[in-house]
Amino acid sequence: MNYKKLDIFSPVVFVLLVVIYLVFSQIAFHYHLKELVGININTIYIIFLGLLFYLVGIYFSHYLLKNRDFSLDKNKIEKIFSEKIVLSLVILGILLQVLNLLYLGGIPLFSGYLKAHAATRIWLLSYLIFLPSINILMAKYNNKKYYLLFMIGLILFVFTGYRTTVMAIVISMLITLYYTMDLKWKYIVLSVAAIFVLLLIVGYVAVKSIEWQTWTLSPLQLLFYRAGYTLQVLDRAVLLQGSTNGQLLYNTLMGFFKSTDPRVIVGSTTLGYAHSTTSMIFGPALLDFGLYAMLIQMFVLGAVMNFIYMVQRSLGNIFVALYAILLAHVFIWIETGPTDLVVLLFFLITLILIGYSVTIRKGGV
Repeated sequence: MNYKKLDIFSPVVFVLLVVIYLVFSQIAFHYHLKELVGININTIYIIFLGLLFYLVGIYFSHYLLKNRDFSLDKNKIEKIFSEKIVLSLVILGILLQVLNLLYLGGIPLFSGYLKAHAATRIWLLSYLIFLPSINILMAKYNNKKYYLLFMIGLILFVFTGYRTTVMAIVISMLITLYYTMDLKWKYIVLSVAAIFVLLLIVGYVAVKSIEWQTWTLSPLQLLFYRAGYTLQVLDRAVLLQGSTNGQLLYNTLMGFFKSTDPRVIVGSTTLGYAHSTTSMIFGPALLDFGLYAMLIQMFVLGAVMNFIYMVQRSLGNIFVALYAILLAHVFIWIETGPTDLVVLLFFLITLILIGYSVTIRKGGV
């Protein structure tokens, strides 16, 4: 096998990561971490059915576009994403996060009370600006001095105590550099190991800093426990299909205007009490509309991700950064589920930019 031709960040890798996540959950069940007991086999069948539809979606979009040529109107892109504009946006995102921490009056990573209030509108705006701009900056104008901005921004987001945003930043940057710098395998392995360690540290410190909870698990046990716990929540969601009647989708789409966290609805429905809970990528659609909705979701996700993948592989430019951002969030969705309006906005922005600047023509056979 020619490993140099193996694209480890194609949309198909999502399936492998779901399987790894299931292995982690089985470790938690095997050792009964915090009394986890396991799940019904039907839930596993539904997961693999969802993965099958995801792969069918990938094949469908590949089939439709396999004889198509992509061309980019660079003038349109350059007008929007000049180096000065993108660099200014990166700095603005950093300054907004500094302002957010000053507004909170402390570092949420070390305080559960501060973390509960850390996701302000300033934080959201900072994330919306910083994540795409730092990836676009590195994809189009890679310069060693810009790595300092990346590190400053990463540290500031680590201070907020949210694992998902930290993971999105580091994973998307790894994917961006993978496609733009032709990283050697040893650097990829080291980067993945570093991301794994960062995940353990941020997750563990954030949990241990919650004053009203007591945890005795080690960082590694906590990682396995989260996988097992989330899978058990999905197991309950399978039994409660259609019970939320679209509330999760509605509250996700209305994220800027409503204060209700969709994950609290997941917790209230599956656990019987208000608690922010994740149910894997399959759970929200199952709870809202049932099995058919989840299968449609997975099919559409596979088709859209493969379409954007083919665009970025053909044209590069900013689409490498946008694909990296979306794939990183899809990885995160394996645990959290698609209940974040900001990620849906990233998808919308990417598709609008493709429609605005990319021409698709019928090519040769």
